[in-house]
Amino acid sequence: MPDEKDILKNLKTSSLDRRISIAKASFVAGTRWATSNATSFFASDEEKEKRRKKALTEQANYLVSEIGKLKGSIVKIGQMMALYGEHFLPREVTDALNTLNNQTVAVDWQSIYPHLQNELGAKLGELEVDPSPIGTASLAQVHRATRKSDGLQMVLKIQYPGVANAIDSDMNLFKQMLKITNLLPQTREFDQWFDEVREMMHREVDYNIEAATTKRFADYLKNDSRYIVPTIIDEFSTPLILCMTYEEGIPVNSKEMLVLSQERRNLIGEASLDIAIKELFVWGEMQTDPNFGNYLVRLANNDQTQDQIVLLDFGAIRQFDQTLLDMSHALLLAGYNHDLEAMTNAMHGYPFFDQIPSSVKPDMARVFLLATEPFSSHQNNPELPEGVMGEDNRYDWKRSQLHQRVMQRASKSMASRYFSIPPKEFMFISRKFIGAYTFMTVIEAKTNIREAFV
Repeated sequence: MPDEKDILKNLKTSSLDRRISIAKASFVAGTRWATSNATSFFASDEEKEKRRKKALTEQANYLVSEIGKLKGSIVKIGQMMALYGEHFLPREVTDALNTLNNQTVAVDWQSIYPHLQNELGAKLGELEVDPSPIGTASLAQVHRATRKSDGLQMVLKIQYPGVANAIDSDMNLFKQMLKITNLLPQTREFDQWFDEVREMMHREVDYNIEAATTKRFADYLKNDSRYIVPTIIDEFSTPLILCMTYEEGIPVNSKEMLVLSQERRNLIGEASLDIAIKELFVWGEMQTDPNFGNYLVRLANNDQTQDQIVLLDFGAIRQFDQTLLDMSHALLLAGYNHDLEAMTNAMHGYPFFDQIPSSVKPDMARVFLLATEPFSSHQNNPELPEGVMGEDNRYDWKRSQLHQRVMQRASKSMASRYFSIPPKEFMFISRKFIGAYTFMTVIEAKTNIREAFV
């Protein structure tokens, strides 16, 4: 059971309650900001900048702590801003928002049970539900359950009451909070991204959509034993309750993973990227949330011949149009062949790239070539750092330090200002691959993923 201090007794679901909480937090943060500016009036420029960053960090941390108490979509919005906010917000703010992913305060069972009773009615009597959640998130928490008739082990993903109805007002509150506290960038691109987050929130709280998506991915992967997709139990599912089979596994970043043999970690790493490639180029729809909490690994035992990746969450699925998919495939193929000219040509026909001067595109293409380095080989990529890839074209993710190298190259690139706010579709795709790359780096995999691409 969670400690008492880790349990939220009451959920603020009314629009008025949430407005008052955010208004109070915004006022306090704004007052602190004004006070900090006033006390820095006679300081040197260096001291002013030091105090500004300190005040910004304190301001952001305070706001995030208050947001975390509200649960619901406003927390999810903050988490999305942490993922993609590097393009809009100061580093101090995104660092603070990132801590929202670690806030696992559960809602008290006495508040959840009446909601569960209202949704399932008499069917609830057919279940034995553990009152202590096995997982908490911004929009829902997960409880284990046993079907009394046959002992089937299940989980109930229980959406917090009032969450769906609060999305639009929470979006407005979050935007107002950023504006009041001088954290909001006044740009058209930010407004477009905010609207995209709003649409994502509405999709994510629709459990009918998530149930259908989970079934669809289960069908996609039914003949691939490397993956496990939970089975949806329609009998105990409602628009606000998602019931599925309980699937065991260990966290991706657990100590048990790192003691596996190199070969086993290699296979798990290859599977993690292989599914990202299939999502983008075969199925045309992608799980856009790279949070490690959405995955488990079920280790092989005496009855199994291979380790398996358990895919837990299909609420953040996004479809892509064929034009974008074709261009993305062409970019990766150019990276596979390590072909600068092909990489540059692959950009043609997409509005974001078409408005970039032709003189800048080769520089941008070089950044993409570096990002797709794992798809290349010794045979066609003379720029591979020594020791990063073996003769069998197995890429050493930990040794490569690829993410840092790409960021360093991009920041120095002539095209850096065009990378500042890329199209939202590219944000999703890049974050997905960064998530897969991070997955393989964390488990110290060495992978040959060329065959997965072709």
